[in-house]
Amino acid sequence: MWILSSSSAKSPRKSKLHNAIPSRRRLEGSRSFVHRVVVIVVCLLLGTTGLLPQDSAQADVEYFPIPAISSSKNDGNDFGLILPALITGEDGELKHLVAPMVIYNSIVGTRGTLNLFHYEPGGKQLRGIASWSEKIERRFLLSYVDPGFSNGRYSIGVSASHFKNATVRFFGIGPETPLGHESNYTASETRANWKFGVYANEVTQIAVSQRFRHMEAISRGATELPFTRELFHNSKALVPGIDGATILGERISFHYDTRNSLVTPTDGTAVTAYAEMNHNFKPGAQPLYSRYGIEVKKMFASESKRAILVIRADLQATIGTDVPFYEQSSLGGQNNLRGYGVDRFIDKQLIAFSVEERIHLLRTRLAGVMADFEIAPFVDTGQVFNSFKDVSFKEYRVTPGIGFRGIIRPNVVGRIDYGFSKEGGAIFAGLDFPY
Repeated sequence: MWILSSSSAKSPRKSKLHNAIPSRRRLEGSRSFVHRVVVIVVCLLLGTTGLLPQDSAQADVEYFPIPAISSSKNDGNDFGLILPALITGEDGELKHLVAPMVIYNSIVGTRGTLNLFHYEPGGKQLRGIASWSEKIERRFLLSYVDPGFSNGRYSIGVSASHFKNATVRFFGIGPETPLGHESNYTASETRANWKFGVYANEVTQIAVSQRFRHMEAISRGATELPFTRELFHNSKALVPGIDGATILGERISFHYDTRNSLVTPTDGTAVTAYAEMNHNFKPGAQPLYSRYGIEVKKMFASESKRAILVIRADLQATIGTDVPFYEQSSLGGQNNLRGYGVDRFIDKQLIAFSVEERIHLLRTRLAGVMADFEIAPFVDTGQVFNSFKDVSFKEYRVTPGIGFRGIIRPNVVGRIDYGFSKEGGAIFAGLDFPY
């Protein structure tokens, strides 16, 4: 349900570390690392489930081993095992999901990950992720959301994360950046944010939020691709953000949502509009810039709900100079223009459209809970641009594709999407709908 995929897209080239013949010390170090990861993951699984209710009258625990075999345009090839534990309450609803993973990646080596999810009625969710890779990469995340706080009058959310991603790609800024300009760097950053919303009525919410983002100066990545700093830092048009950024942003947003579920909807409309002011505290950078956006999602369900047509439109605008490239709008990745790698096209403004038909295939009991499976053909299109006067139909990229979904309502979605593009296509796996 999580990651079971292959790809015809060309994988990133392996680093010299993986091409060279390993020394005895390196082999012993790798074995030691794998041993530590296995021991840690097993202990975490046993310790975590030990904290959960053990009374069979109160909870039921089901284990569901899944092979993790995937290929990503940016992230390389994965081979390993996921061992989810699904804990249901006496009402049969999913309460906890504990998913340890041990995976070997062709670029960053062995990776150990622990995913923890806790679900409560009303859409409350507590999520924790800890991941440690043999080479460079780290990821830690903790988040909590309650869309019905204080008897449904308010919505609250907080999150904090730190990660190092060693396979990030950058092609330059603009709608026509050539594939030959592909470069790689390691992004090391820390994020934190909070959000507080007030419901005007059952379907309308006004929210304020604040975010903090600290990006360190980019460092060399884990592939043999050219280093982004060496390729773009000395160019005539200097790319902002290469030397890092420290950003504090304040946002006000409007939400109109008639969908029948926040995570696994089958009908309704959702509109989100926002205005955001950002302060960049990096010395020498222009301190202020603003961002604006509106996103509309509409679902058309058949009478039986076995076929659901989903349409999404997205418009984004960034106003200001010296805006870090990773703060600008982007196309490509798991949520838009799925035939390209993550952030394939970057610029200040964005227009994107997507159409997806979610078709129900079957319902079955899986590890003690009811699961639905869907197939979802889709078409994504869009473009990035520097100014609205530059918008042109010839710049639109189009990526058709097909998706597969495993759904445990109302809280869990596992998906795999394959999108085709002129650059070979891409595969993405995730634990949510793309929109």
